[in-house]
Amino acid sequence: MDSIIFDLDGTMWDSSDVVTVAWNDVLRRYRDVPHVITKESLQGIMGLQPAEVGKILLPGLEEVVQQRLLDECCEAECHYLVKQGGSLYEELEAVLTALSAKYKLFIVSNCQKGYIEAFYEYHQLGRFFADYENPGRTGLSKGENIRLIMQRNKLESPVYVGDTAGDQKAAAFAGIPFVFASYGFGEVRDPDYTINRLSDLLELFN
Repeated sequence: MDSIIFDLDGTMWDSSDVVTVAWNDVLRRYRDVPHVITKESLQGIMGLQPAEVGKILLPGLEEVVQQRLLDECCEAECHYLVKQGGSLYEELEAVLTALSAKYKLFIVSNCQKGYIEAFYEYHQLGRFFADYENPGRTGLSKGENIRLIMQRNKLESPVYVGDTAGDQKAAAFAGIPFVFASYGFGEVRDPDYTINRLSDLLELFN
């Protein structure tokens, strides 16, 4: 193994408290959109592509309206996260410090442009990662973005760490092993590896 590619939501942090506030602040501006977003509903869509998110969280609205609201909500959440950050999982910085001494680290997340940057800016963790990618920049699926990171950085034997079945499928698409973060938001069958906390990565790979 020469590198580790991380998912973000449910793997390295939980931003749902801040994002819930941001989304509801946007939706309250529209009297004809009687939707209230809960933390639980947001956690349920973590890792999905934007089009899927709109159908689940804003049902009954025309697709063009869904997209407009999603764009506004996503822009708002990035502004909020730059100022407030999210909730980092226990020992994240210590784990990244140890792993980055031995491996190149990367992030591939199903998020909009500006989201990973907000994670970097508020928590000052960008120094640990050699590169990152998301569909907000490329328009590609998570599996395709993993492959893009691999090609761009000439990676030969990475693993992908994530917390959902979608993450597992993306790793399989890219042809690399999957490490399931069981403390996150999803459930997975038959992962290659399982960690119950971030520090378990040190036992696996350090």
